[in-house]
Amino acid sequence: MAKQRIEKTNVARLLDKAKIDYQLIPYTVDENNLAATHVAEELGEDIATVFKTLVLHGDRTGYLVCVVPGDFEVDLKAAAKVSGNKKVEMIPMKDLLAVTGYIRGGCSPIGMKKRFPTYIHSSSLEHEAIYISAGVRGLQVRIAPQDLIRYTNSEIADISHEMK
Repeated sequence: MAKQRIEKTNVARLLDKAKIDYQLIPYTVDENNLAATHVAEELGEDIATVFKTLVLHGDRTGYLVCVVPGDFEVDLKAAAKVSGNKKVEMIPMKDLLAVTGYIRGGCSPIGMKKRFPTYIHSSSLEHEAIYISAGVRGLQVRIAPQDLIRYTNSEIADISHEMK
């Protein structure tokens, strides 16, 4: 059986250029369920290792990026505090493509149109590797959290809590 050829995304090209070790892992997309829990199931991985990228807007600093475990949600108060804002809120879904260059379910902290302050949940360091979007639906990047933190110049922070 022929091995499926995976098209390199901009995220993969940027990681190649930076000489960062990673793997591209495809999964089956369910347009009706773009949740990280579905991605984790498709990958056969623990949801604690599948991270989602969320874009917020702060009242003082503008856009910021939070990368949190798939079964967590951003703690807006904690994100505001760590980012130097009084208040932050999720950006409207309709603005995601214009701000980042990515669509819902394919948003990666790597390769956005502009570099925004990025905060990665501290639990990422508990894992040898984590999964983030490769910049398109249906493809994840398996990467060492330390490499992601270094490449995105992220700050480690407790910016989320388990979903209720």
